[in-house]
Amino acid sequence: MEQFLIINKNKKMKKSSIKSLIFSISILVLFSPVFFAEAQWNIGSVSSFGLPSGSIYGIIYGILNWLLAIIGIIGIIGFIISGAMYILSSGNEKMAGQAKSAMVNSIIGIIVALAGYVIIQAVDAILMGWSNF
Repeated sequence: MEQFLIINKNKKMKKSSIKSLIFSISILVLFSPVFFAEAQWNIGSVSSFGLPSGSIYGIIYGILNWLLAIIGIIGIIGFIISGAMYILSSGNEKMAGQAKSAMVNSIIGIIVALAGYVIIQAVDAILMGWSNF
């Protein structure tokens, strides 16, 4: 019998806590526009927050150029490592084949990075309305 009373008491407490939570949230939602209407802040300029003063276009353009530069650098490093693998293979056909494959993949990566850079420059020229590329 005691267990039933404890369980029943817990159910009542859960219902009570859920009701008070719903009531608190509804009061907060109802009166929050009033609180925000009364709040007045002096925000200041954008530069005082350390945010970039450039446009979204400039930020995205910079990020894309940065990513393409990293891809190009990784391709060049991969080419150097595959060249070292080829030199160190010293007649081992399997290792030489892997090195040649890595060289081809590195060259493809560099070409993709350069093509991406050219495409971004072309799209930039078109969007800016420049007549020549």
